[in-house]
Amino acid sequence: MRRLKWPSWMPVDPYILLLLGTVGLAALFPARGTAADVASGASTAAIAFLFFLYGARLSTREALDGLRHWRLHGTVLICTFVAFPLLGLAARGLEPVLLTHDLYTGLLFLTLVPSTIQSSIAFTSIARGNVPAAICAGSFSSLAGIVVTPLLAALLLGNSGGGFSADSVVRIVLQLLVPFLAGQLLRPWIGAFITRHKKVLGYVDRGSILLVVYTAFSEGMVRGIWSQVSAVRLGGLLLVEALLLAVMLLLTWYGTKALRFGREDRIAIQFAGSKKSLASGLPMAGVLFGAHASLAVLPLMLFHQMQLMVCAVIAKRRARDPEASGRTGPDGPAGTRGATGRRFLVRSADVVQR
Repeated sequence: MRRLKWPSWMPVDPYILLLLGTVGLAALFPARGTAADVASGASTAAIAFLFFLYGARLSTREALDGLRHWRLHGTVLICTFVAFPLLGLAARGLEPVLLTHDLYTGLLFLTLVPSTIQSSIAFTSIARGNVPAAICAGSFSSLAGIVVTPLLAALLLGNSGGGFSADSVVRIVLQLLVPFLAGQLLRPWIGAFITRHKKVLGYVDRGSILLVVYTAFSEGMVRGIWSQVSAVRLGGLLLVEALLLAVMLLLTWYGTKALRFGREDRIAIQFAGSKKSLASGLPMAGVLFGAHASLAVLPLMLFHQMQLMVCAVIAKRRARDPEASGRTGPDGPAGTRGATGRRFLVRSADVVQR
């Protein structure tokens, strides 16, 4: 029997539809009482398991092999953890005229999370960019985000993040960093198993994130948070996010040209440096914001879908660029990325989750 595939012309990420369906389920049937306690405990366990899998999947050797592109990776990290947060802080002037305090807090948190992995790789490949560099840049960003994102949240969000405190730091270490390190340590023994069952574990990833979303939005419904958000405010949020994405796309493309990066490296930097990870951001928000996580993750969910749609168009346009073939960047010819890029693209067939 032939498997059904999502139509290539459909601009909406099917996983976003599942997330929206989960939000709708939480709105109609929010977890209360004992059910809320069970959902909260399951969500905590799911977050820890997610980061355990992230640690077990990340090949230390492959990450170290990519260190020779330190200038490229440093640029991506600066875009992700410096340029994005600065733009987020600049958006504070839009509060409360265009954004409510909670929506602005969510927007600022969006600018603090790490970059994507799979979608950055896929779009870089489509645009005929430096795929191995995109792989390493996304991996470094995700790894750095486990430490950098909570530190930036403590510095920039303070108590506006729903009670961010020293206890939150301890929860971050126990729920995110410890499982991640455990995955890294056990990788020599479980890495082959994870590779053989990556498809099934991918479903576990997604299911865990859906559980986190359901728990967060259930708490928001019970507390009446959604009565604070109007259609006008959501429209304002979308406008601000579109401007944020446009600025970062222009900065990562023309800024890297000024820094004299080759075309393939510029493509990798643009796609890795202009996006934010839904898979990493949602669990972190659950730990950092607690009962306030529902509004905190809304800007990230909207931005995630927006970046996929816009970057898909850009990647296809870059692929048609006359310069897409035969160019050689400062780090080597285009042909050097072939075998490595194809190997990692097989691992990253699911391009929309992270």
